[in-house]
Amino acid sequence: MATRGAFGASGASRTGDEPVLTGLVQALQRLPGVGQKSAQRMAYHLLQHDRAAAETIAQALSAAVAQVRHCVRCHTFTESEICATCADTSRDAKQLLVVESPADQATFERSGSYRGYYYVLMGRISPLDGVGPGDIGVAGLLERAFDGVVEEVIFATSFTAEGELTAQALSGVLKERGLKVTRLARGVPAGSEIEFVDLSTIAYALNDRR
Repeated sequence: MATRGAFGASGASRTGDEPVLTGLVQALQRLPGVGQKSAQRMAYHLLQHDRAAAETIAQALSAAVAQVRHCVRCHTFTESEICATCADTSRDAKQLLVVESPADQATFERSGSYRGYYYVLMGRISPLDGVGPGDIGVAGLLERAFDGVVEEVIFATSFTAEGELTAQALSGVLKERGLKVTRLARGVPAGSEIEFVDLSTIAYALNDRR
């Protein structure tokens, strides 16, 4: 009779009869880029060497889940109804930069090259993954773009197949309503994620948009 392997049918770590530890490893595996072995190493490290850090992480996650929500104007993460960027009246209200994630928004802010407002889709259209326009913040984007103040919508989605599809699909709708629609210039390498592009390239691509 074959013996049961070290892993269950789901591929998650099995640590004897330790369901709490197994659950921790499975939870860590839900992080992007973290496989079963990496999750197991993290769990063991926190429990063996840094239980204080484990408590800090647990408390921070609990607080974030309870208090962080979406900005009613740009859809990014915030603890208030309106985020600090949207509340800044010194920014150019005629420009709206569309990004995929809060991390992308933060990258543009660090570049110092953009002083308009943002809209964060919280994803991108990906038919292969079953993600359509209704699964990301498209409805909110259209409402924001057609507020009577915005004149130019700049698409800063990543230069991946999904990012390009998202920009193309939404550009047509906006152009039909008379808005100026531009796209980041190709200073951003094809296939790259905005979050990991260096800041000088971001600034150049934004200034040289088409």
